[in-house]
Amino acid sequence: MHKYIDLPVSGLEGPLSEMEQTIQDTAHKFAADVLRPAAEQIDKLTAEDAVGPDSPVWEVLQQGKKLGLTLSAMAELSPADASRLMLIAAEELAWGDAGLGGVLLCNNFPAMYCHLAGRDDLIPYCEQYLGCWGITEPDHGTDMLDASGELLAADGDYGKPNCTARIEGDKVVINGQKSAWVSNAIIAELCVLYCHVEVDVETRPGITVLVPLDQAGVSKGKPLDKIGFRGLSQGELYFDNAVASVEHIIAGPDRASYEELVYKTLAEANVHVGNIAVGVARAAYEHALAYAHERKAGGKKIILHQNVNYRLFHMFRKIEASRALVRRVAQYNATAPQMALQGSTAAKVNATQAAFEVASDAVQIFGGNGVTREYPVEKLLRDARSGLIADGCNEMLALKGGAQLINPELLQG
Repeated sequence: MHKYIDLPVSGLEGPLSEMEQTIQDTAHKFAADVLRPAAEQIDKLTAEDAVGPDSPVWEVLQQGKKLGLTLSAMAELSPADASRLMLIAAEELAWGDAGLGGVLLCNNFPAMYCHLAGRDDLIPYCEQYLGCWGITEPDHGTDMLDASGELLAADGDYGKPNCTARIEGDKVVINGQKSAWVSNAIIAELCVLYCHVEVDVETRPGITVLVPLDQAGVSKGKPLDKIGFRGLSQGELYFDNAVASVEHIIAGPDRASYEELVYKTLAEANVHVGNIAVGVARAAYEHALAYAHERKAGGKKIILHQNVNYRLFHMFRKIEASRALVRRVAQYNATAPQMALQGSTAAKVNATQAAFEVASDAVQIFGGNGVTREYPVEKLLRDARSGLIADGCNEMLALKGGAQLINPELLQG
């Protein structure tokens, strides 16, 4: 008889510290007891009702505060320990629901990106509000993630920006629009905004500034009606002479490099999207594994059919490899003098592709039941498919990561 090994929830991960185990247990319980029931309700709501006053999202946000997953709470930890702890917790949240896990993650983005820019003094301010990150624009999409212009075609032109800022004394005045893909935009109170800036007669990338969204100069579009990540609201932000304080500029003309902050932002965000994908894949695998022990075909439980346990093995393999790369890259970026964007994009592309394949295999194992809304795997497939595009489509990210592999010194001669 074969030897069965009952692995912990994080699979082949090494032993967790007492703190890490406590955080994992707490996040897992929250994901099971709060996120999964809320996500099931939200998945049946219209996009508007999903952010309405009676939406479960508000209870999720209220209960989520008790988790203590803020930069301030982790300030005493080393960068490597804080990064690892956040990934452990966030994987459990994504296991509960990718969309609602994304809500809690995006809420931290203003504080997170202040930290990347060396403005830890602004973290307490950010943590008072529900946060979002505004960068993509209607006419430019993921081109906005290419501040260095590495992906610009030889005869290309990114054209006129949709959102610009100008500095007037002690104020930053913002006009224009961010696209419908601003995560958390519909419910957020504070935006960490990345846009072009007017300097003299020139308009160029860029500036990053904290913008309060509860002012007369800001309006919001309708929430997107999406196939996946339905718990995470996304929509437009419009600015009509909206105002922010120059003290809340975290990168720009006279402060830290905007291009460098975009690089760090993409490197950080991609790891987190990859981590969410690990949680989604794990949820799909666990559902499929349990179902395979229950469902009979050919006169026996389907787990006993070689084709099924062969498929499950490859699902398991992909999840373990994805988690290992995500955490390896996060560890490197938290401790190295320079973040490795090619590592972050590799982690995101690999994990999201693996999650899509694992979720698709889970649907296949469920058979006809897999494509019905009575079972959970069709939703997980929709979430996994969304991950291939989230925070930059995988094709663009692969090009961006590939550009990081070009060594200028080896091109000489």
